Amino acid sequence: MTIVSKLKKISDTVWEIPASYKEGMRVPARIYATEKLVADMDEGVVDQVTNVATLPGIQKYALCMPDGHWGYGFPIGGVAAMDEQSGVISPGGIGFDVNCGMRLVLTSLTYGEIKEHIKELVDRLSQRVPAGVGSSGSIKLSHDEFRTVVEKGARWCVQNGYGWEEDLERTEEFGQISGADASKISQKAVERGYKQIGTLGSGNHYLEIQVTRRENIFDAKLAEAFGLSIPDQVVIMFHCGSRGFGHQVATDYLQLFLKVMEKKYGIKVLDRELACAPFLSPEGQDYFAAMKCAINMSFANRQVILHRVREVFSEVLRRDPADLGLRQVYDVSHNTAKLEIHTIDGRQKRLLVHRKGATRAFAPGAEGLPALYRKSGQPVIIGGSMETGSYLLAGVASGDQTFFSTAHGSGRTMSRRQAKKMFHGKTLQQDMERRGIYVRTASWSGLAEEAGPAYKNIDEVVQATEAAGISKRVARFVPVGNVKG
Repeated sequence: MTIVSKLKKISDTVWEIPASYKEGMRVPARIYATEKLVADMDEGVVDQVTNVATLPGIQKYALCMPDGHWGYGFPIGGVAAMDEQSGVISPGGIGFDVNCGMRLVLTSLTYGEIKEHIKELVDRLSQRVPAGVGSSGSIKLSHDEFRTVVEKGARWCVQNGYGWEEDLERTEEFGQISGADASKISQKAVERGYKQIGTLGSGNHYLEIQVTRRENIFDAKLAEAFGLSIPDQVVIMFHCGSRGFGHQVATDYLQLFLKVMEKKYGIKVLDRELACAPFLSPEGQDYFAAMKCAINMSFANRQVILHRVREVFSEVLRRDPADLGLRQVYDVSHNTAKLEIHTIDGRQKRLLVHRKGATRAFAPGAEGLPALYRKSGQPVIIGGSMETGSYLLAGVASGDQTFFSTAHGSGRTMSRRQAKKMFHGKTLQQDMERRGIYVRTASWSGLAEEAGPAYKNIDEVVQATEAAGISKRVARFVPVGNVKG
């Protein structure tokens, strides 16, 4: 039986699984994707998204975005909004790499101006922004200083010379989510994280130099509002998160929730990976405060990386960063749970929105957006594979159907183990260079894992998000240089 045969077609891009599908489902589940994308999803997506639909306090639907695939507890691409009073908080609905996210940076340069410098830029970036498992950054912090950073986020970085004040306005939550409490994180989490600010990490994390072609501008007015104003404009995009620190925060509280979930609160779940606690319980609130520390650590991590990018471009091109137009467009988060106001059955309610491998996509006029994006809607950054390209989109009013959530990337189609059997990193690097993409990697096996065919077609994923009315295409970028985790 194919996955499509289990679903009720609501539209060309919305597929529903009724609450009668599985005992215990409190709401239906919905998958946002074309029929082709749905057919290519693994069976685990249906099992996981319907498991999510059984969680206490869930509102409207359990959702999966077009890039959805099997994950830990929730599918990657999973979205679930919980009632603040009766709902739960679940690390499986947030992810281990808390606030894994994307940052997009403009330049005033054209590709022709940097073409001869690509190798030097990428080589220096790979030196200045460490990548790979266990990599350590250049920011030397004591444990106590790190605890301060995870409460202050990117604001700490700017206050200490690692960025510009305007960067904060162009970052989700203005670079510092309130309510982070370092007393709720373990010493082990501090040990894993205090050396890692300013690092990419491994896996699908990357730092990429990209180019906007004229034919890849889909909405000229929005593109101009977001700063894309010249043909063949060079931009920088990077993807990373809270590293080992966020992983340990999630691990600590998963273990705690497994101890108290059923014994103390009488909550039974269909999958231990959905371990949870009532949001308003002491354990739920402690995790919420600790998870916010991981959100802030990730904002700080990406802020320092931006500072290093500015340094490298300035050194190689021998011009001031401001003169090079190195201004941030936006920084968006994946892997979070946030309290937001949404309309449920005609009434406004405060909900805890879990986004696991999904991007917030607020519409024009939304509270929480900086003034410069109130008219345009939130910039949305969706990364593709290192061989294909990435997208800038914008939030739209019809995104309310998914609690203003959209896709976050291409979504894998094969396991990392399978990719390593099919591709060889060094051969892949040489092939990419022949095609005009210069790559530096921390390991050949890591590069093989990230081969383009291991991911869904980014164009199909993004077209599906637009057709479904959950975000709107603005521009597509093609890679020319890549530092790979």
